[in-house]
Amino acid sequence: MKLEMICTGEEVLSGQIVDTNAAWLGNQLMDNGFEMHRRTTVGDRLEDLIEVFKERSHCADIILVNGGLGPTADDLSTQAMAEAMGVKLERNQVWCDRLVEWAAERGVKLTDSNYKQALLPEGAVLVDNPVGSACGFRAKLNGAWLFFTPGVPHEYKKMVLEQFIPFVQSEAGSQSKVAVTKLLSLGIGESDMAERLEKLIWPKGISLGYRAYMPYLELKLIARDVSQSEQNIAVQQAVAELGDGIVAKNQPTLASEVHELLTQAGKTLSIAESLTGGEVCSQLVNFPGSSRYLKQGVVSYCNEAKNTLLKVTEACLDEHSEVSLLCAALMAIGAAMVNTKIKETDFAIATTGVAGPASEHDKHPVGTVVIAVKAGSQVHCQMIKISSQRSRDYIREITVAIAFDMLRRAILNLSPMADYGYIKRIASSVYLVEDLINV
Repeated sequence: MKLEMICTGEEVLSGQIVDTNAAWLGNQLMDNGFEMHRRTTVGDRLEDLIEVFKERSHCADIILVNGGLGPTADDLSTQAMAEAMGVKLERNQVWCDRLVEWAAERGVKLTDSNYKQALLPEGAVLVDNPVGSACGFRAKLNGAWLFFTPGVPHEYKKMVLEQFIPFVQSEAGSQSKVAVTKLLSLGIGESDMAERLEKLIWPKGISLGYRAYMPYLELKLIARDVSQSEQNIAVQQAVAELGDGIVAKNQPTLASEVHELLTQAGKTLSIAESLTGGEVCSQLVNFPGSSRYLKQGVVSYCNEAKNTLLKVTEACLDEHSEVSLLCAALMAIGAAMVNTKIKETDFAIATTGVAGPASEHDKHPVGTVVIAVKAGSQVHCQMIKISSQRSRDYIREITVAIAFDMLRRAILNLSPMADYGYIKRIASSVYLVEDLINV
């Protein structure tokens, strides 16, 4: 079965907005065992819409059309479909009644523009929109079902999950489906990964896909008519080849992986950040339920804050500087113990370093980063060097990811230190908490 998407709108076509709806749909289809075969973008011109609807309806089985169902003059998808089908527009009474309820709930008066959203091509099937005023619909044209949804992301996503994907599943019947395993990697370049993996022999029906997004590279193992045991073999083969570079399975980020691990383990966490300025903490609080494990976070951007809030000694800062293994270790310990009314946390993260664009330290050029993870009675610290040619944002993003992976490994009782390929470690140390409390 061939699935396609048509994205409408001048703002999408011209690049004024990024079409995140299309990328999201591709992932949702893949997660449900289907593949998108083609995506077409077309502007808000009636003739172009009619042409593309007719053209793609000869090629695909199901086409999701996104956008152009609003009340304004440039919302032309419904009219274009009616003309492509050679039928009239007719008012759908069910949706008219819904619009009346919708307006009454909000205390607004309906206009002719609103009622425009109740016009559907003759013979079309209404598709409910439970969170908006523009209904969707589906209609058959030549050999394809065209399934229309609004472009507003929260409306579109709800309709896709609750109605479009079930419709695709019902149309697919017993046809073979696609299973996808996603392996998240850190510190491995795309060409390096491809060279290492594509020389291997994979089970029949397994193909490889790659998706790079800062600071990760995601490997997709796409299985078509492959048994679960053979899929497992493929995953094991990839992990064996890439080693420590694989940092999560079927997770979009290390933050989501750490969130799950901390939640499952019932452990607690504190965070102290200098270089990353609160980003480690911010990524975790995006997840509902993070309050169960995240106890406190301190952004100690200046040395005075490191000293007064985290008890990093002036001697340490004077003799070793804030860009040092010892400073990061003391920051982690200080974070875990910063509030005497809160029990010392099981884990703590600390980040410090030089993100650029210039450095005040002769010994520590731009890209010098120090990360510490306190796990129980020990603090594991490493200093890494990231190319000074990289941007400030890049350096900070890599730092956050490595901090999360050090924590991930500690939760799993692995050594927090790992080899990440192009991310180079230049120094490391393990301290005992009891030895540092009185430093």
